[in-house]
Amino acid sequence: MKLRIVVVAALACALHATDRQPLVTGIDSVGLTVSDLDRSVDFYTKVLSFEKVSEKDVDGDAYEHLEGIFGIHLRIARLRLGSESIELTEYIAPRGRPAPIDAHSNDRSFQHLAIIVSDMARAYEWLRRNKVAHASPRPQRLPDWNKNAGGIEAFYFRDPDGHPLEILHFPPDKGDPKWQRDTDRLFLGIDHTAIVISDTEASLVFYRDILGMHVAGASENYGTEQERLNNVFGARLRITAVRAASGPGIEFLQYLAPGDGRPYPADEKPNDLIHAVVRFAAPDTGDGYGVLRNKRVRFVSSGVIALAAPSEFRKAFVIRDPDGHAIEIAQQ
Repeated sequence: MKLRIVVVAALACALHATDRQPLVTGIDSVGLTVSDLDRSVDFYTKVLSFEKVSEKDVDGDAYEHLEGIFGIHLRIARLRLGSESIELTEYIAPRGRPAPIDAHSNDRSFQHLAIIVSDMARAYEWLRRNKVAHASPRPQRLPDWNKNAGGIEAFYFRDPDGHPLEILHFPPDKGDPKWQRDTDRLFLGIDHTAIVISDTEASLVFYRDILGMHVAGASENYGTEQERLNNVFGARLRITAVRAASGPGIEFLQYLAPGDGRPYPADEKPNDLIHAVVRFAAPDTGDGYGVLRNKRVRFVSSGVIALAAPSEFRKAFVIRDPDGHAIEIAQQ
């Protein structure tokens, strides 16, 4: 462990010393694999107020090499809430595995979308009326003794395929100022996607020092409210928020306790319903590919893949972060 920390620190120093431009300019969207696109679009638009922007059918060699799956045929819908976007993908072929029924919030496969609401009580009542699956027993207000998180209200639930979601309400002194504007809308946008990680320093080397994101905040959360929010008894988390120049952020959730969370499944595929992917916009995928190859990052794609219309991006490739979470680097 000591050797790993030394190597990580040395790499971080070396990367800071180069003072190069970030490999990514922002987060374009977060993607989820779903079993029934029509059902999922219905849920996100009617229950959570997303707007459907587009839908496309794709197949062929380029997508097979991008996703690392042969014989691919996809239906993809792009949805927007506020200024943030998600993509829902149904694998018509080949079908993947269902989500595990015994998943826990401290497993490293955990990844959620944090959707900001203007009124927690009204939002929770709306979700109850729409019979969403609870992951938390009810909304939790984080205690005031926690300087960086006190007053935040949050609730975990699941979409029709079991993907974890969060509604989040910031008090006036926290969060992006845009979440404090007067509005009659209940669901406002996506603040971040949260991922469970094993080592904050290793994740910072990847997301901050290699990709070029910056640290936007940090806290250590514990206590009854946090345990009930995550539905993990004895939960104590080191939380670190990182952001790029645009788009939602990424929140690292390192469980200091308990230590029984399962690692990311080594054999997970993009067509499995556990799958989520963060798509980063990049000025040059060729440059990014070279840097990431030199850093011995794990690749899903066979190289930089040229994508024809109807794709919004001309080139892209998919990699894994240090814990196995999928990352797409895309160039318009």
